[in-house]
Amino acid sequence: MLVASGALRDDWLAAYQAAPREMFVPDRIWPGVADGTRQHPVVDRDKDADAWLSAVYSDIPLTTQWDDGSHTGDGLGKTPSSSSSQPYMVFSMLADLGVEDGKRVLEIGTGTGWNSALLAHRLGAENVVSIEYDAEIAKKARENHREAGLSPLVVVRDGRLGHPEGAPFDRVEATCSIGEVPQAWIEQTLTGGLIVAPWGTPYGGEAIVRLTVDGDVASGPFTRSSAFMRLRQQRPGRLPHDAYLQGQPWPADGDRSRVSLSPAAVGGWLAQFVIGLQMAEAFWTVERYDDGSYTLWTYSADGRSWASADYEPGAESFEVVQAGPRRLWDATEAAHAWWEAQGRPDFERFGLTVSREGQRAWLDSPDNPVPVVR
Repeated sequence: MLVASGALRDDWLAAYQAAPREMFVPDRIWPGVADGTRQHPVVDRDKDADAWLSAVYSDIPLTTQWDDGSHTGDGLGKTPSSSSSQPYMVFSMLADLGVEDGKRVLEIGTGTGWNSALLAHRLGAENVVSIEYDAEIAKKARENHREAGLSPLVVVRDGRLGHPEGAPFDRVEATCSIGEVPQAWIEQTLTGGLIVAPWGTPYGGEAIVRLTVDGDVASGPFTRSSAFMRLRQQRPGRLPHDAYLQGQPWPADGDRSRVSLSPAAVGGWLAQFVIGLQMAEAFWTVERYDDGSYTLWTYSADGRSWASADYEPGAESFEVVQAGPRRLWDATEAAHAWWEAQGRPDFERFGLTVSREGQRAWLDSPDNPVPVVR
């Protein structure tokens, strides 16, 4: 399947055979789905070896830890915090990385150790360093590496810091998502080297970015959609809903209107990504009801502005309430209208430039920045 799809190419086939995924997957896993972020019930190898093996060799992500290790039991935890990534995505990102013999790679997010094992087999263990924040996960990854006869260096630390002791590197690959590219990664990458990472905004949506480093600047296109767990130190801190309405019943002091843009039109992964590029420091939640209707709540990270948009199946217009200095639904409509005017471009037409001055998203060319909607 991976070969037929083009994700697993000849240069990675030997590594795939030498470091099979089953050697890097724990006995208890929660299988996911290839096109989303949901998880199925736990599969325990000791109780159902066939189901476990089937999940391991399916092209799906496997959650291996919940809630930073505090979760116990068979049920789903609150937040997945470590996983074995979908094989298609693993090999697609390795292809993006464009490694060649002798290249040195820094990986951010060791997880089970499978990705770093593949790199170690392909390039030699001495050319691979992997950073993991969770000491217990790092310990198990080292054990997995030894069992496979591969021993890349695994370092326990904040991944944002990289590994200055071993710099410079030819490639940096993050296997956790980020919202900001740490300057340390750029500084530790040779000019002409690549940084490959899942990147997304606080609003939602995410894609793999492939940045080429030129001194203290890194720039490049997005290559495909993705959905990874966030780097722990970059998880967004969000105020609760009640902080915005300040104890007042809805609609509080908000302004009512009716609009033609459906909340459903801004809910897709790509739409979220494009809107998020334009709406800095905004995020959303959904309140669902039994009849299929729902309220889309949008918030500003400053704690002062909010908007609610009520979706009803089959409706042609939708009630919106906005409050605060940022008119968040107006901004959502403007961001969506810009996307429509550009022909609804996909992830691959967007790119990102990162410098000491900050990050700037662009469409088709670094000379065509994505507008920011306030």
